[in-house]
Amino acid sequence: MVKIKVIGISLLCIGTLAFLSSCSSNKGRGISTKTGWEYNDPHNGGYEVTSYPGQPTPIGMKFIQGGRFTMGQTDDNLPTVDNNNQIRTVTVSSFYMDETEVANVHYREYLYWLNRSYGADYRDVIVGATPDTTVWRSALSYNEPFVEYYFRHAAYNFYPVVGVNWYQARDYCKWRTDRLNEYILIKRGTLKKNTSQSNEDVFTTGTYLSGQYEGTLGRNKKKDLDPNGSGTRPLNLTDGAFLPEVRLPTEAEWEYAALGLEGNNPTPENKRRRGEEAITDRNNYPWGPKNSTRSGLRNEYQGEFLGNFKRGNGDNMGIAGGLNDNADITAPIYSYEPNAFGLYNMAGNVSEWVMDTYRPTSHEDVNDFRSFRGNMYMTAKLQEDGSTDEKDSIGHLQIIPVSKGQLDSTQRYETRTSDLRNFMDGDTLSQVTYNFGSSTLVNDSTKVYKGGSWADRAYWLSPGARRYMLGNLSSCTIGFRCMMDRLGSPDGNAEEAGNYFGSSKKHKR
Repeated sequence: MVKIKVIGISLLCIGTLAFLSSCSSNKGRGISTKTGWEYNDPHNGGYEVTSYPGQPTPIGMKFIQGGRFTMGQTDDNLPTVDNNNQIRTVTVSSFYMDETEVANVHYREYLYWLNRSYGADYRDVIVGATPDTTVWRSALSYNEPFVEYYFRHAAYNFYPVVGVNWYQARDYCKWRTDRLNEYILIKRGTLKKNTSQSNEDVFTTGTYLSGQYEGTLGRNKKKDLDPNGSGTRPLNLTDGAFLPEVRLPTEAEWEYAALGLEGNNPTPENKRRRGEEAITDRNNYPWGPKNSTRSGLRNEYQGEFLGNFKRGNGDNMGIAGGLNDNADITAPIYSYEPNAFGLYNMAGNVSEWVMDTYRPTSHEDVNDFRSFRGNMYMTAKLQEDGSTDEKDSIGHLQIIPVSKGQLDSTQRYETRTSDLRNFMDGDTLSQVTYNFGSSTLVNDSTKVYKGGSWADRAYWLSPGARRYMLGNLSSCTIGFRCMMDRLGSPDGNAEEAGNYFGSSKKHKR
């Protein structure tokens, strides 16, 4: 009996050691490599770990692999232009960017949705989002046809929207985030289409995730593996289904995307080789290192303008029978040749809003990684019990600045305020003072816009050029495009970030 008992204990020990060994070599898909407990098993408590296939490229966007680049002006500074963009080396993370500017047809889709959802009770929402078509008016020009027709007529459907201020562009991005994520839930069968949304009963990503929007459940309900749960549950961020927010690009991201330096890499990465960490030249314009605004190819396109801009005084498009850029004002969003990233009109057509708050000394103050000026830390308003407060009358979560108490708990001197648009530039930490007010256009609401427009000379086509305007103003020369952060690996084709060698490859998830 004693021998049998010893043998049993030995076999148990061997089995346990084998189990622990298998846990240590497990790739982390179904068993915790730290505790040995199985994931996705209701008998073990139902802790779920989703296998994530990688972030899909959003519709209408291109993948932009990040990296370091030299940011700042490339042309000599003009006497009449502010010296506000000295060169410096920065790194941007990978992201996705619209291949074109947002067009009139896209923005009218947004207004149509707003009118359908809020038109009966909240007309001010639609009025506040509508572009200012009077931006076409000029005292010594007859532009009334553009005032009447440019935004609304089908002839201009796929021309870039203008007359949109920075705040309106930002709100469009938020709306687009919600429509993308709602469509994902519908395609998965989690929700049914609801074309009768109105007022507070509209889908937003925030209200869905906080349990304040239920909608009508579809057939493909998510099973709840919690043994104490209700059997089904809404999707959440850990399921990996939701896309990150759509937003305006930072100045650094926009400039990096416009330069398209991937096209200057002599041996870029492919399936058979590692890429070389080098570029051949620095680009003056988005279409490449050549300092020319015309196509140099010896074919039927030779000599054609590569962008939509103003050649000189009184010359917006050339002469009859020989139009140079073939556009008097803007041109359709897919006109002209895209850059190496596949982005159209990163020079010419319209200038574009970016997310940054303007300061002439930004090159001295910003970080060299994901550089940006304009942080305003916000959070959802909470009730006393810590739960998310009720959504507002138009169905959005109530968002407020992060409190001083929350900021103090971080014990970081630069976050003593949630509004960092003015950080180290005119505040008590920097010992610099700006005379904000009626005598200057530089204040906390002043925003950067990039790229030349149909009304600009070639100087402004350089991605390094920067200008600014108050965020509540708009122009017939300024539009915008959107972007989205890349989550996970910076390589759009790689499953995981980092390099893997030998035995480490088996742990790659």
